[in-house]
Amino acid sequence: MKKRVKFTLNGKPVKLEADSGQSLLWFLREEMGLTGTKYGCGVGLCGACTVLVDGLAQQSCMLDAGSVANKKVTTIEGLAEGDKLHPVQQAFVENDALQCGYCTPGMILSAVSLLTENPKASEADIKDGLDDNLCRCGAHKRIVQAVHSVSRGEES
Repeated sequence: MKKRVKFTLNGKPVKLEADSGQSLLWFLREEMGLTGTKYGCGVGLCGACTVLVDGLAQQSCMLDAGSVANKKVTTIEGLAEGDKLHPVQQAFVENDALQCGYCTPGMILSAVSLLTENPKASEADIKDGLDDNLCRCGAHKRIVQAVHSVSRGEES
């Protein structure tokens, strides 16, 4: 059975007709063409599919598409303002905090959520806040440095 849902996606109103049980991840990727949201484990353990729902990091593979009714969803594609990268995105570039890039969108969105709640996050806070996001390439040290540079106000 299809369900009609209205929400805001990357600052724009969206109406969707989702099948009951369709995940937000697959709606974003297949219906909206927003492939920055990655499929990783499919069970909410890797963070590759992280999006912001009303500003909080959520694993989109675990969310029913209908659960975002009347909410604001932000994907990595909606984070920058035109050509100007979000400070966390810029810090990832400046700190070479990406390798293969598969985890990067989820890491960035988790970091944005963390810094919204705790703008002056310590290195320990950042490690704890990004604990649900896995990176198989080993870029964690640079990722933590990038996020910490934003929390210390060092981003460009």
